[in-house]
Amino acid sequence: MAASEPTILATSGGHRSGTRTMVEFDALVHHAVELSGAHGRRPRVMYVGTAIGDAEHFTARMTEAARVAGFDLTPLQLFPMPNLEDIEGTVLEQDVVWVMGGSVANLLAVWRVHGLDAVFRRAWEAGVVLSGVSAGSICWFRGGTTDSFGRELRPITDALGLLPYGNGVHYDVDPGRRPLVHRLVADGTLPTTHCTDDGVGLVYRGTELVEAVAETPGKGAYIVERKGDTAVEHRLEPRLLPSP
Repeated sequence: MAASEPTILATSGGHRSGTRTMVEFDALVHHAVELSGAHGRRPRVMYVGTAIGDAEHFTARMTEAARVAGFDLTPLQLFPMPNLEDIEGTVLEQDVVWVMGGSVANLLAVWRVHGLDAVFRRAWEAGVVLSGVSAGSICWFRGGTTDSFGRELRPITDALGLLPYGNGVHYDVDPGRRPLVHRLVADGTLPTTHCTDDGVGLVYRGTELVEAVAETPGKGAYIVERKGDTAVEHRLEPRLLPSP
């Protein structure tokens, strides 16, 4: 099974504290699986932890989260060398690719060295649902705001560009994100930018934003557009997903 058309779920969420495990997959990860159309078997999910240097402890947590959720998880690791002989073939076998947060700048650099930018584009075109949180959200867009370079937020404008927008993550919890997004859109550094509060995701079919969804009540999504020399923000009310 594959999604009926290229699909991305870009989020500021997806994980929660578990009852018997450190981490469980929350509703946004389950929604990514639902979007893939995987039914009647265990969904195949690839976990990509490049943005945190393929930290082994978190790969273990994701493996446990997948076991609890009933998913077959395949980690893609690039440090110190790729753990898969056929990266592209394995990616194309997945229902969902879930990319962890961390340093989006480092993620992009390492992916390009290994040709992952082209692999993920082909997977997207083939109907593998591309998803992730924070850096794992920004990477699919033209750019966004990041703390990859230090505590002071800076723009990044050379992401993969599968989606022709900017992306703002953690919009409600990091007080520097919203004003920086507005400045970058107003001066043209970023194009129209789609933003998510923590616990919110944005669903794209092809390059069209079709729905905002949330695993946390009361949260929002936002579109920030340039009007003259200023930025104008519009709030989208997400559909609340059922708790898994």
